[in-house]
Amino acid sequence: MDNKAPRHDTPTIRQIESERKRIEYKKRYSKTLKSTIGVLVVVAAAAVLLSTLFLPILQISGTSMEPTLNSGDLIALVKTNDFNTGDLIGFYYQGKILLKRVIGRPGDTVSIDKDGNVYVNEELIDEPYLTQKSLGDCDIEFPYQVPENRYFVLGDHRSTSIDSRSSVIGCIKKEQIVGLVLLKFWPLNEISIIK
Repeated sequence: MDNKAPRHDTPTIRQIESERKRIEYKKRYSKTLKSTIGVLVVVAAAAVLLSTLFLPILQISGTSMEPTLNSGDLIALVKTNDFNTGDLIGFYYQGKILLKRVIGRPGDTVSIDKDGNVYVNEELIDEPYLTQKSLGDCDIEFPYQVPENRYFVLGDHRSTSIDSRSSVIGCIKKEQIVGLVLLKFWPLNEISIIK
């Protein structure tokens, strides 16, 4: 039986240099990975904060805003407190965000005739965004005066939209409003500023 101690080879300079480079590369890689993950987390947090506070993003579901917006479209809203007749807004209603067009502002008098013509303060309003006029589902009496701090809103697809013509929804309180629809960005071939 041989009682020789196991032989340990002394590493060469080249092996030591190679191992040192491997360890340094591993440290750089780890540092770069941690830095990249940190940047991505900050960017994601900033995007969520931006979209929550200033520019909410929504996906359209339903037909009440056709032809302006179709189911599946993605839109961006901008937070503001200034809404004019014809503006498209998003507002909270029973835990959902609905989209409708501002027709009457606080204090305005709104009337809709049997043919679907809309009058605000006795003047027929121009509605180039409509493809068809309709009185639709209506259980309120006209002329209707919009209460203070509220807005009278209608969908663009008047025959199917449930909106301020129905006492179920009624006029929208200013506090319910999420923002003004600014941009449609999906589908990509239909990117446009919403008016």
